[in-house]
Amino acid sequence: MPRYSDPQPSAEAIRPIRTSLSGVLAVEADSSRAFGRHTHEEFGIGVLLAGAQDSASGRGQVRAERGQVITVNPGEVHDGLPVGGPRRWRMLFFRPAVLAAGFESVGLPPGSELAHPVLDDPATARAVVALQAAAAASVADPLAVESLLAETVAALTDRCASHTRPVLPAVVAARQAIDDDPAADWRLADLAELCGLNRFHFLRTFRAATGLPPHAYRTQRRLHMACRLIGAGLPLAEVAAACGFADQSHLNRHFLRSYGYTPGSLAAS
Repeated sequence: MPRYSDPQPSAEAIRPIRTSLSGVLAVEADSSRAFGRHTHEEFGIGVLLAGAQDSASGRGQVRAERGQVITVNPGEVHDGLPVGGPRRWRMLFFRPAVLAAGFESVGLPPGSELAHPVLDDPATARAVVALQAAAAASVADPLAVESLLAETVAALTDRCASHTRPVLPAVVAARQAIDDDPAADWRLADLAELCGLNRFHFLRTFRAATGLPPHAYRTQRRLHMACRLIGAGLPLAEVAAACGFADQSHLNRHFLRSYGYTPGSLAAS
């Protein structure tokens, strides 16, 4: 018997949905898409409603199956491969500040993260699905949404929060430089010099520290910047130029590869 009911989407789709919660975006998906390695600026918390998925995570390779909670931390490199056919999920993406009070309530310092990329917990799964439905409703009840948010955050932080993973000090300067200006035309030699390393040692060290080579890390930071500018209402052609993409088509390709939906879909939500 299913642990909760959920309507079946009529066609394959991945779509972002505006919610009534500040700093929270919902995403619903029914898809056989394979996602490349990417990151988010937000915490992602969701439920796999059907099918199964294999994915990389900050804690190694994991498999999520129907009914399980799935999580991802800000900056955590992950991907997603369907197992045996399409899978269906609902996700909520929380700006870090939204979860800060939850971490504080269980005595964890700022910068803590969710420790389990897959969690088999039916009660938490039901809470996440209920929160997503309530927050994305066309007419939301603020008290109900805020109560469900507090309940969900408390359950997750109480069961699976841990201190954040350290970053190798050798690459902090380069990572910060890219974070500060992801649209810049960085060269490998310049980033290596910031860290006092030769190019080859820097490349190995940066990848070990972040999970991505410098050019891929910069692309992800450009996408994060694009999400913020889209949220601020900037036209998509201007977003692409501001973030260092060659044109809007270039932005679209990277957006689809990482998120499964287009910048236009995010703007419409």
